[in-house]
Amino acid sequence: MSAHNLTLLTDLYELTMMQGYFETQENETVIFDVFFRENPNKGGYSIMAGLEQVIEYIKNLHFSYEDVDYLRKLGIFSEDFLHYLSGFHFSGNIYAIPEGTVIFPKEPVIKVIAPIMEAQLVETAILNIINHQCLIATKTARVVFAAQGDGIMEFGLRRAQGPDAGLYGARAAMIGGCVGTSNVLAGKMFNVPVMGTHAHSWIMSFKDEYTAFKEYARLYPDSCTLLVDTYDTLKSGVPNAIRVFKEMKDAGIKPKSYGIRLDSGDLAYLSKKARKMLDEAGFPDAVIAASNDLDELLIHDLKMQGAAITSWGVGTNLITSKDCPSFGGVYKLAAIQNEEGEFVPKIKISENTEKITNPGNKTIYRIYDKETGKIRADLICFVDETYDTSEELLLFDPNATWKKTRLPGGSYTMREILKPVFIHGECVYTSPSVMEIAAYCQQEKDTLWDETKRLFYPHKVYVDLSKRLYDTKTKLLDSMSV
Repeated sequence: MSAHNLTLLTDLYELTMMQGYFETQENETVIFDVFFRENPNKGGYSIMAGLEQVIEYIKNLHFSYEDVDYLRKLGIFSEDFLHYLSGFHFSGNIYAIPEGTVIFPKEPVIKVIAPIMEAQLVETAILNIINHQCLIATKTARVVFAAQGDGIMEFGLRRAQGPDAGLYGARAAMIGGCVGTSNVLAGKMFNVPVMGTHAHSWIMSFKDEYTAFKEYARLYPDSCTLLVDTYDTLKSGVPNAIRVFKEMKDAGIKPKSYGIRLDSGDLAYLSKKARKMLDEAGFPDAVIAASNDLDELLIHDLKMQGAAITSWGVGTNLITSKDCPSFGGVYKLAAIQNEEGEFVPKIKISENTEKITNPGNKTIYRIYDKETGKIRADLICFVDETYDTSEELLLFDPNATWKKTRLPGGSYTMREILKPVFIHGECVYTSPSVMEIAAYCQQEKDTLWDETKRLFYPHKVYVDLSKRLYDTKTKLLDSMSV
């Protein structure tokens, strides 16, 4: 699939605001932040994903003749404005946290610096892309954690909300930790492993289950996983699978991988019974895979019950993030450049405390415990603030300032996690492959404390403000008090 021109993938009000700025000749350079307010599923962290598609979107951002003609027919745009759109291109800067990075609420995962007409236009598409892939990558990370090292296969294409959700959901799932996907087009587009077995219809199309298994093993001797629950798992499916495995062994066939798949019934009970039957038959290395409306909570419970499953096919609940179907990322104005070229901080206030924004031109430093390499906190500060790790660092909760942590000099390390992606409209960032991002994501998850990774009531990583940023925010809030 070639890159799409998604220029009109926007809300109408972005274009009407653009025309308003055009007509009033207000086109100051501004800063918008993309951030989210809560982790999905009440988790302790999220995963950044979707940046490569944002890059493709910005690179292909232009109004075609057909686009302009369509807008003309709406009857609300002037010819002068439409002429401007016909030559539109993005000329600004974009900074972003790389894909696969662990991210937390309230911090800017993308920062757009551009003339306000350009910055306004890209809002909707950026949120659409980032919200979806971050959601699925984060959900996958939870499922992978629950599996405790077992392989997770993404099986959700037929239940995804359309082709794009299936494709880019599979991409995000690979970043989050899946070992493969059933989605062949995703395999081709993103160069990731594709996996799968066969359906119940394969079994039903033959005269009996044994014949179906035998034919499948003949066709795919190197990778032979047999679906055993079409008729009766323990009385028919597993015995017939064992019969075929014995025939393969007697014929000198040594598959690279083989085993059975369970897709219904009590997976804990059936897997333990099947494991005993396979072991007693001389096949202790046969894999037992499972599917059937799995998610991280069910996998967690099955593990607690001693299920003998080591490979999991997760579909609907992963590709749709069924129990938490939206990520909640937002796009908020943070600063406007004045005539002297300085960025003047702007703030949005609300009666809901969590909706008050952090003003100004900001960056993020991630702070690690030097001894363990684990994340201690994230620090949001102005871009011109610098830190010396040999000196003591004072951190405080911006919502409860009496809560303070002092990190002695030399006990911590820091790294800036926002990276330049576009500078003056030119892309300066090279996206790694999906599998490289997935490997990086695993390293990122290893920097989390176990208490943060747990599924239930995780410890939250602190996202703090520098003293200067906090004071600026407080001053703006005070100036708006009645």
